[in-house]
Amino acid sequence: MKISYSAPGKVILSGEHSVVYTKPALVTAVDLTLTVTVEEGKSTHTDAKIREAVEYCDNVVLNFLQKNKIAFQKKTFTYSIESSIPEGRGMGSSAAFCVAAVAALLHFYTGREYEKETINTLAYKCEKHFHGMPSGVDVSASCFGGLIYYRKEFEFLKYISALNFKIPQLIQDNLILIDSGKPIESTSEMVRLVGRRYNEQTIDMEKTLIGIEKVTRRMVVSIVKEDPRMFAECIDENQKLLVDFGIVSGSAQKLLAGLSPYGVGKVTGAGGRKEGSGLILFYITDKDGFRKYSVQEGLLTIPFKQQFEGVHILKH
Repeated sequence: MKISYSAPGKVILSGEHSVVYTKPALVTAVDLTLTVTVEEGKSTHTDAKIREAVEYCDNVVLNFLQKNKIAFQKKTFTYSIESSIPEGRGMGSSAAFCVAAVAALLHFYTGREYEKETINTLAYKCEKHFHGMPSGVDVSASCFGGLIYYRKEFEFLKYISALNFKIPQLIQDNLILIDSGKPIESTSEMVRLVGRRYNEQTIDMEKTLIGIEKVTRRMVVSIVKEDPRMFAECIDENQKLLVDFGIVSGSAQKLLAGLSPYGVGKVTGAGGRKEGSGLILFYITDKDGFRKYSVQEGLLTIPFKQQFEGVHILKH
């Protein structure tokens, strides 16, 4: 029996890093996915890093089933992974892997689908193992899909609101993702970097955190009101605050400066300090100018499209 689950990547619209410090984040799942397929058989995979990741997810699932006394059949399995989510670009590829792997393994062992709340909880345990101190927002967006308003007060107290509206078409049609280059630093390294800066400059960092929280709330309002100008202003203000955080490389800032006649953009994700800063969420105000400039500069772009289904089983 072959079981495949697909989970989407995500884009943080506002609130990266500040979400670690009890501030809200607004996130959307996007139409780029990672699929994990599990079927009975002996694994012959040689990539040690991927094999260890799958084994860790497997242990989390088995512990859950045993602890909750859920009937299951222990079987050896082989797996395959397919992904259209760019790695190391702040789009939550590891979270999508955790979500899809947990969902597939739960179904593989017990023969049934599980509610998303259970998948989300177990996938977050896996994500913590891989990233140290993630907020949990990546996993939630990948699991539930659509727009997510997320806030974590404590490890045991999180607010995950799946919003019952979406980014309006007149805003989405002007959004695009631009690759500023893969950061040298990992997500966990960037989280630690911001943490050190917070400890050293607590007052200034608190001001920045409050500023980002205001932008996040205002961005929600801009989406509800279907106000493209307010949405663009939020992106611009958010980027300035992320520069204050110290997570935007000089090259990414230079890239956005060159793009300024054609719109506004912000780093989305953990960022990067030395070279690339991952993907940039860009709101285009001059489509013809942007098109010409992007061709001239050889920019790597990815279409922006929301995904509303979250994790789901694929029929064979």
